[in-house]
Formats: sequence, structure tokens, C-alpha cells
Amino acid sequence: MNESDTSRHFLRQWIEKGVAEGRTGGKVVTRFPPEPNGYIHIGHAKAVFVDFGMAELFGGECHLRLDDTNPAKESDEYAENIKKDIRWLGFQWSGEGDGAEAGFYNASNMFDKMYEIAENLIKAGQAYCCNLTQEEWKAHRGVPEKPGIPSPSRDTTPERNLEIFRDMKAGKYADGEWCLRAKIDMASPNIHFRDPVLYRIRHVPHYHLGDKWCIYPMYDFAHPIEDALEGVTNSMCTLEFEVHRPLYDWVVDRLDEMGLLVVRNGVKIRPEQREFARLNITYTVMSKRLLLQLVTEGHVAGWDDPRMPTVCGMRRRGYTPGAIREFCERVGVTKVESESDPALLEWCVREELNKTATRRMAVLDPVKVVIDNWAGEAKDVELPNNPLDESAGTRKIPFGREIWIDRADFMEVPEKKFFRMAVGQEVRLRGACIFKATSCTKDAQGKVVEIHGTWDEASWGGNAADGRKVKGTIHWVDAESGVPATFRLYERLFTEKNPLKDGSDGFLKYMNPDSLKTVSGYVEPLLGEAKPGERFQFERTGYFVADEYDSKPGAPVFNRTVTLKDSYKPA
Repeated sequence: MNESDTSRHFLRQWIEKGVAEGRTGGKVVTRFPPEPNGYIHIGHAKAVFVDFGMAELFGGECHLRLDDTNPAKESDEYAENIKKDIRWLGFQWSGEGDGAEAGFYNASNMFDKMYEIAENLIKAGQAYCCNLTQEEWKAHRGVPEKPGIPSPSRDTTPERNLEIFRDMKAGKYADGEWCLRAKIDMASPNIHFRDPVLYRIRHVPHYHLGDKWCIYPMYDFAHPIEDALEGVTNSMCTLEFEVHRPLYDWVVDRLDEMGLLVVRNGVKIRPEQREFARLNITYTVMSKRLLLQLVTEGHVAGWDDPRMPTVCGMRRRGYTPGAIREFCERVGVTKVESESDPALLEWCVREELNKTATRRMAVLDPVKVVIDNWAGEAKDVELPNNPLDESAGTRKIPFGREIWIDRADFMEVPEKKFFRMAVGQEVRLRGACIFKATSCTKDAQGKVVEIHGTWDEASWGGNAADGRKVKGTIHWVDAESGVPATFRLYERLFTEKNPLKDGSDGFLKYMNPDSLKTVSGYVEPLLGEAKPGERFQFERTGYFVADEYDSKPGAPVFNRTVTLKDSYKPA
């Protein structure tokens, strides 16, 4: 987060107030708590920039905590990739945590302590075991306008509740047979405050702990405990957790009564929660469940498919951490739900790459050009690596008798205002010379397969000796030294602005059948050794990145990041 006044959103003001009032004990501590049940996406990236950015701004710490309290869909694969993506975004968790990585936590490592806290709540008469089914509980819980009906188990003695809870832990009951509820307020207008579930039975092995546990804490119970035990000062969540905040505070109150709050520099650290609007983007889906469906059903090539909104997918597509950060800052931190146009993200990517990407020439739909009056060996053309950065230097590119140009740059009979290559019309070949096409040959279907013409030998470097003007300049690749390459051209994954408008069961019908097009062409020699992840501007074509898995020396594969231009204008 930067220091400008525009970044002083309500979360920053809230933290500033806590610091001024001495509630942080001299150190702001935040946390980013993803569940390792999928790869993080652009929405999580916004939370990363908020959580880590606020800690960075106040000279504090941000913990990475894997919220692995729901074992059914969690794995080490997801956990390790979350770490990788956060590092790629430019952040490193820090703190005073136990284990090999300071500031890194697994919620599951606190299960013993959470269980102990739950038993203490039972002993204090603040929690009880309930065997109502989910449907029965809905009837008891009622509606906000009327008080609920207490569970028949609500007044069971602490001794009996403790016995049942321990039997739950010992595996004597089936899933859903019992749960542990907080004993709070069945008349609260906030439904989430009406005796919420703290523990449920799940006979599912945990990816780290195996079969040690068959009862697992609910997120609403685990979250404030984790924050409190880690000494977190400011817990920032997305807006749907706002109605859960009273329960968060209730748990923190109980921890305070048990003497479990961290004391820092003589100050008892009471974690506080605030909520901000999640990031929503049109023409995509953000639900991990639906993204997993796209992967498992083979609609995309994996979590890191460049069409996916995942951080690893955006990295593979050639997006930069800086562009993603700029996008998140432009979207802003508010309490109002809204949708963002992906064109804004693409604009941020284009703005950064225009300044930083190395320039190269590539031909994606090649047709051969033969310079009939060329004599002798190839010559070297010298072009800048980035005209916006003199320090990037120049490179030399061979130019000979035969070259490749893009098919769209030629018309046998030019239309009005077509200033590119046409029979009888002069055109500048980028950095090399002025060329005039004189004829073309076609195949049986009438498709142009070869263009012939002549070059002006006095125009080497690209300008006519007599000063005559040439309107069109096109890029090219030398046919002899050019390297064959594969290009993947990506478009939006969905054709519908809101793919979920008919519900989550119907979103697949809006998938864009043209979201990926693969073509073959040629690139200038230096691109044959492009390193995986290296970004380029292909002149007059777009921004591309060498694929981090499939691109090999001598056989490069390039993913299109964004087109060269777009009509989008950010506010």
C-alpha cells in the first residue's frame, strides 16, 4: 500500500486509531488465512495486498495461516502453491510463530488448544452438546423477527455435556449425530448469534493429522482463537463475515476470561475484526468449487491455465505482480459490493508491460515474401530492445532475400486506406528498407502462398534517399534465421458478463468456445532462447510470455498476455 491520501481507506483509518490509542502493544499484526482447498485467485490477491500491505505500511507483521479446519478437500498441493503465489506477489509472512517458518501457521496445529478451550466453555456452562438434525435446528432457530426455540439439550448439565463431547472426540457417534453449540442468545435478531455450532463430527482423515481427530472446529470458532493466540491486532475479512463479528467478539471475550490473550509490551492484545467488499470481476467465476469443476471436468488445462482467474494462471499468462497490485488499488477498499471489468486489469498489465517488456518481432500467420532483386548475403538490422528505455540497448536481426510477414499485412488489391503491403504499393519493412510488391502466387483455393517484389537499395535503414514518404510500416521475420514458434491466443473464458445468472448449475453453457486459439509462426532468432516466464512485446501484435512449462530452447511457446491496444479508458 502506498502512502498517498487516496490509500487512507476506512481499514487504514481503523488501524491508525488503534495504534494511536495504544491497543496494538506497539506492533500491528495482521493475517492472511486462506483455506488450502484450491489455488488462490484474483479475489484472494486483493486480500493479500490488504492484509500484507497494511502490515507493511505500519511496519508490522502479517502471518500466513492455512485455515485447514475442514479436511474433506484440503491438501499439501494447495498449501504449497498458496505459499508460492504469495511470494510471487511480492510478500513474505513474518512473525514469531513456532516451527521452521516464522509467521506461518496451520490452524490444525492449534486443534489441541481449541479442544481445551471448548471443554472450558462446557465447564463454564457456555456451551452444550445438541443432537437436533439440521432440519430440526432450522425450525428451532427460527427467523430474525421472532425469538428461537431453545434446543431440548440446552440446559443439560456441564457434566453430561462434557461426557458427550468426549465421546464425540472418541469417535462414538456418527457424522451429524451430535454437535457442540455455544450457549448465547436464542432471541438475538442476528441468526448467527443463536447458539451457533462450535464443533461438528466429521469422520474424514486430515491431510496432516490423519485420523487423530473426528471432530473439527467451525471456522467461526477457530478464527478468533487463532487470531488471539497469534497476537493478531487487526483481522480483516470480506463483507459476508460482518454478521459473524458479534460471535467473533463473544469468543474473544471468553478467551479473555480464560486469561489466554497475548500480552505485548504490557498491553493485552484483543484482536478486532473489520470487513471490506470482496473483489468481483465480470466474465469469470470466482468460486473455488466452480474453478475446481472446470479443472476436474477438463474444461481448462489445470488451475494454472492462463484463462483462469487464479494467481498461478495469471502468472503463466504473463501478468505481473505490479499490474495486479495497481488493479487492486484502483478498485479500492470499500464496504460496497461492486463488479470490476477485466478490461481494467488488462489495462494495468498493458501499462506496465509497455514500459518494461523487451521488444521483439514475431509473425503469427506467416506468408513468405521474396525480394527478387536482393543480391548477396543477409544484412543485420539494428533495433532498440525498448524505445522507452535507452539502457535496454539494441539487438541485431538478420534480414535476407526471403522473409515472413503476417498474412493480414498483405492485400493483392488494397482497399481504401490500406497502407500495408499490396501489389504496386510501397511499404517500409521495420528497420530494414522500403519494399514494393509486384506479384503474388496462390494455391488451388486462391490463398496467397508467396509474395514477390523489389527493394529500394538506397533505402537501407528504412528511409528513402529522395525523401519520399511511405505510410505503412510492417514487421517481419527473416525466413532463413527465424525460429518456428507456437502461439496461444487467449480470450475471456466466458461470453456472458455474469456466468452465474442462471445459477451455478448452468454456468458452463456460457463458456467461450474461442477462449483459446493455437497458431504456429516464426520469431526472430533471439526469441528461440527465450527463458520461461520472460515477457515481450511482439511489435504491432501484442504482449506475450514464454510459457513457464512448455517453452523449450529452439521450440518456444508463447502465451498472449494482452493485445497491444484496447479501447478501455480507466476512470
